[in-house]
Amino acid sequence: MEKIKVRIHENSLLALLAAKRLKVPVVAMVIGDTVHLHGVTKAVFMTDTAWVRHEVCHVRQFRECGFFAFLYRYFREYLRNGYVNNSFEVAARAAESDPAMMEGVEIH
Repeated sequence: MEKIKVRIHENSLLALLAAKRLKVPVVAMVIGDTVHLHGVTKAVFMTDTAWVRHEVCHVRQFRECGFFAFLYRYFREYLRNGYVNNSFEVAARAAESDPAMMEGVEIH
């Protein structure tokens, strides 16, 4: 099984910008193989298994689609269906209860 290395970036400028745009205090967002955090530490993030699985699912989606293809498809879905009904978000929410999501994953 291929190892998937996931990086965690605390105090991310990208996540800060997303938090401001969304008007929320806490954001985790994935770009490629990196989970960008704002308003939460890596230690706290890692204690929330469902949240970690959700974000790891997005890392897997990036890998499966390819970097630019994922961004294009995600935002197309977002424009067509909104955030909640975006198929990538639906899949990530389903992954929250799937222990297999973490198989082969190394978080750094």
